[in-house]
Amino acid sequence: MDPRTNPYAHGAGTLPPDLAGRDDIIEKAAIALDRFRSGLSARSLLFVGLRGVGKLVGRARHAKSYAERLFEYPEIGPLESEAKKALEAPVEKLGVRYDKAALTEILKQTQAYPYFMQEWGKHSWQSASASPIMRKDAVSATDLAISELDASFFRVRFVRLTPGEKRYLRAMAELGPGPHRSGEAARLLGKEVQTVAPTRATLISKGMIYSLSHGDNSFTVPLFDGYMKRVMPE
Repeated sequence: MDPRTNPYAHGAGTLPPDLAGRDDIIEKAAIALDRFRSGLSARSLLFVGLRGVGKLVGRARHAKSYAERLFEYPEIGPLESEAKKALEAPVEKLGVRYDKAALTEILKQTQAYPYFMQEWGKHSWQSASASPIMRKDAVSATDLAISELDASFFRVRFVRLTPGEKRYLRAMAELGPGPHRSGEAARLLGKEVQTVAPTRATLISKGMIYSLSHGDNSFTVPLFDGYMKRVMPE
């Protein structure tokens, strides 16, 4: 279909065509603004979450205790029940729809990660010759999206890494998407956990991995394990 009318928007700071799955956060912001207009007090909102989930450049991890009393911190993550709406709503405005199998394929490949859904939506639109967008279009979109992510989104993260950090992430990738225990990555590297702990710490500070519980590691963006295997085959 015509790339000039492609409704999907991907990129840092770019407003998505449909804010699906964010109704509760939008309502919180609207209530705070209405209270401010009425001269009433309300805590401001500072969005937190992993890169690419739609926060628009907010960082809260360095906030001090005083700021913590001033702000609420709603966490933004991957889309869940309304993930399909984020794909369907933009094209429905243009009289286009998705075949059910195409939606299933895109959600499986993107893991409902907002940035990736915009990427897959863009390429699905461009792969389709007409409505409805079919599964074969979504499969074609996967090849195009992965190639584009490898050249930009993933690559800019990879080039920031030291050789030791790359080896650590490659060991994590060998274990799969995660989360994984720190000891598992150390074992594959043939090192003690304490030896690679500084590398793990710098990867966390660079936003490459995160830990929800002590000793666990996960990639901050889905599909990065696959990228590490492609860019470092061994």
